[in-house]
Formats: sequence, C-alpha cells, structure tokens
Amino acid sequence: MLSIDFYRPNYEMDVKELVDRLIDLSFAEDIGDGDHTTLCCIPEDAMGKSHLLIKEDGILAGVEVAKEVFRRFDPDLKVEVLMPDGTRVKKGDIAMIVTGKVRSLLQTERLMLNIMQRMSGIATMTDRYVQRLKGTKTRVLDTRKTTPGMRMLEKQAVKIGGGCNHRIGLFDMILLKDNHVDFAGGIVNAIDRCHQYLKEKGLDLKIEIEVRSFDELQQVLNHGGVDRIMLDNFSVPDTKKAVEIIAGRYETESSGGITFDTIRDYAEQGVDFISVGALTHSVKGLDMSFKAC
Repeated sequence: MLSIDFYRPNYEMDVKELVDRLIDLSFAEDIGDGDHTTLCCIPEDAMGKSHLLIKEDGILAGVEVAKEVFRRFDPDLKVEVLMPDGTRVKKGDIAMIVTGKVRSLLQTERLMLNIMQRMSGIATMTDRYVQRLKGTKTRVLDTRKTTPGMRMLEKQAVKIGGGCNHRIGLFDMILLKDNHVDFAGGIVNAIDRCHQYLKEKGLDLKIEIEVRSFDELQQVLNHGGVDRIMLDNFSVPDTKKAVEIIAGRYETESSGGITFDTIRDYAEQGVDFISVGALTHSVKGLDMSFKAC
C-alpha cells in the first residue's frame, strides 16, 4: 500500500501495521462510544452512495489509505476509484465513489477526508517545489518535521508529489547534527564514535554530517568517513564555493532558511539535495468533500 524509502539495508518495518494502528486510534478518538448523530437518524439498513468531490486544483494523494479506512471500518463498502494517487486533479473532478451502508459512509467521512486532504496538500506542495527545480540535478527532500503518528503517510505524500524521502526516523540513517558534534567534542570525535558504534552493533547505515562553516567542512574533508555533507545555513555564494570544494567526493545537501523563492538559486549551485521542512510542517490541505450522490 505504501512505498517508503528506507536507508537502512535489510530493515523490515511493517508500515501497514503502523497505518492500521493510526486508523484504529483515529476512529477511537472520533467515534468513541458511538456516532450518536448518525445512529439516531439513519436506519441501520439504509444504503447509499457518496462521491469524493475535488474543490481545488492539485495533486491527489491518499487514495490507497482511504480504501484501507473504508475496509477496516466496513468491509462491505464498495470503493470505485476514478482517479489514483498522483493524478493532477482540478476543481470539480470526482475522484472516487463509495457505495454501502449510509451509517458507514457518514462515520468514515471525516477520517478519510482528514487523511486525503492532508496528503494531497503535501503532494501538491511538493510538486510545486519539484517544478521549481526542473532543469537542475537537485532533488527536494522532506524532513522529520511531520505530524506525530502520520509520518509514514506524509512521507508517502512527498513521494507521490515527486519528492524524495530523507531518513524516515532516527533508526534508518546516521545524521550528525550540530548538537551531536558539539556534545561529542567536535567533528572528528563524532565521526569516529559513529563508526565504532556501527561496528559494535553490526549496522550498515549511511552517514551524513552537518557543517556550519568552511572550517567544519574542511575538517570533514580531511577526516572522511561520511556519505553526505549537509551545508547548514550557507548563503548561495558560499554554497557554490562549498560544492566546488567537495567536488563530487560526497553527496551534498543544503538546508536551513531556504524558501520557495530561493530554492532554485541554491539548486543552480550544484547541490544534490535540498531539504524542505515546509513540505510537511506548514502545508495547507487540499480542499475536497464527500457528498451523497
């Protein structure tokens, strides 16, 4: 159902189990001991049909998750998908039609919309950034700045929108950030302790390190032992200089204070990746509704 880019080789995570737990928790907090509005006015045997109406142009995401929401609540609901994940939709489109018990349609409506609006908003935002980078080699990355419990869905939405997943969590990649370096006593100590730990644990993880200055960059280049260098809060001219110094020896990533208006300026300096927290932490949901038809 979900395709996630894990950096950790041979790591197996039951993504479906996490999504199922999210769905169960969401129903528990929304329905509680019963949807009394629906139960009081809709007969148990009433049958009906609802369609998902798109009310804003964008990239559709969350269709497969929506199908799972319907299935887990009422396996007898029939879902007809008219537009799959990744479709470029426009206002007035009908993305899916669901048929079954009216009670089930009403009780699944809000959870389905919450997920699809959020995921579609993220996919739409990601697509804007991807289009902004068109013609460069740079790829846009998400971050861990996600909604608690919804990370797998939000990172899937980034992929649907054409972006790339950074690490999923703290378990599938090493990212030595400024605090790690400072607490470890410097760049050399941080990298060496990282390799010692990976050897002791028998782990094979990619290593990225954040640098805040040309001095720190040179320390990394002199010492080695990483896969990617993150240029944190570098200006556009300094990014160009840093990329030239690294000269293809390591993957490069720009991060910090980069906006939609400035992202192409950074991409044109030759960085491999640019991470954008706004893909998930500041996104507006795509407008849509689930109406009787």
